[in-house]
This record gives sequence, structure tokens and C-alpha cells, in this order.
Amino acid sequence: MRSHFNRSALVRQLAGWQPTPDDLPRQDVAERLGQWFGVHDAIALSAAHQAMPAVARARRPAAPAAARTLQAELQRVRATLSQAITRPPLEAGDEGLDADAGFALHHQRCLEQQRRMDMAIEALRSHVRKTLSQTSPRLAQLAALDAVIEPMLAGREQRLLATVPGFLKARFVQLRQSHPDGWPPLFEHDLQQTLLAELDLRLQPVVGMVEALSQEVTQHP
Repeated sequence: MRSHFNRSALVRQLAGWQPTPDDLPRQDVAERLGQWFGVHDAIALSAAHQAMPAVARARRPAAPAAARTLQAELQRVRATLSQAITRPPLEAGDEGLDADAGFALHHQRCLEQQRRMDMAIEALRSHVRKTLSQTSPRLAQLAALDAVIEPMLAGREQRLLATVPGFLKARFVQLRQSHPDGWPPLFEHDLQQTLLAELDLRLQPVVGMVEALSQEVTQHP
């Protein structure tokens, strides 16, 4: 219950830049989930669970074409966002600036990429839910559950992801001090890997629903 096997690539990336504390809190999965969901969330989840039988009625089997279309759209969004993240930056010329001024352009770039991810993935997730809601009973229930859970987690997720630029700034300062003559490519690599890891994290709910659709098509052709 206290294993870290499910740590995301983003958490591993950021944790690797920090010293490991000696007194890590020992909380199991249920305790950690309790910090994310409140009483109102529990009531909403209970109501959604009771509505599941009605959601499942009058649905048709999942179509293979729908699975292929969603897979293609997922890959398109991932590729577009990945290309934007890995696009070579403009020369900043910040070697002689202090940390705040030198990091400013990188900070703006990070915020812009986060906005791109937020808008593109929100639209894709909504589209995937709509497709699933029109297919099999089980997938319609999955889509309905995701529609309830997404707003519950969105606020806390956004607050946590808003801390990513702070980690990058600390890494920026660290690399400038430890590699005064060669820090730019090192930091660029870390920035790109961090944003790519964030992209994977943000896409996980969409990937899960698309995979569920693919499995449904395979099991019930």
C-alpha cells in the first residue's frame, strides 16, 4: 500500500533534483486519496454511482472505426504538443544575468507550454468521453465517471502543476553554478524532459479511456 511503484515520470524527474528527506510521511493509498476528495466529492461520486444503470441503457456496441479514430487523434495531439515542447528555443543571451532575469524567458516558455497542454488535452478528453458515451454500456459508464471525477481533481492538479516552474528555476540556478561554461544545453534537456513528463501525466486519463475502447472492440468485435 505504501509502494512508490506508481510514481509518474514527472514526479521521479522533479524528485531527482531534491535531497531525499529522512522522515518521509508513510501514508497508504486510501489516506492519500482522502486528501484529494472532500465530503461534497463523496456525495457527487455516490450520486454518479447510483446513476450508472441509467447511463448504461440503450447503448450500441463499440465500433472498431471509433477506436482507430481516437487512437489517431490521441497520437496527433501528443505529437503536436511534443513538437512544441522540443522546438529549439530562441537564443536568450542570459548568461550574464541574475537568476530571476535569466530564468524569465524559460519561465514564460514553460507557462506557455502548460497552457497549450491544458487547452488541447481538455478538448481531446471531452471528445473521447463523448465518443465512449455513445458506445457500449461499460464505456458509457466509464465516460460518465470521468466527467464527474475530472472537475473534482482539476483544482488540486492545477495547483500542483503550477509548482513545476519553481522546480525548473531551482534546477536552472543549480546548473549555472555547477556548470558555468556549459549549463545551457543541460538545462534545455531537463526543461524538455520535465515538460514531456508533464504531458504524459496530463494524457493518462485520455490514454486510459482510449485503451478501454480498444479492449472493448477486441473482446466484442
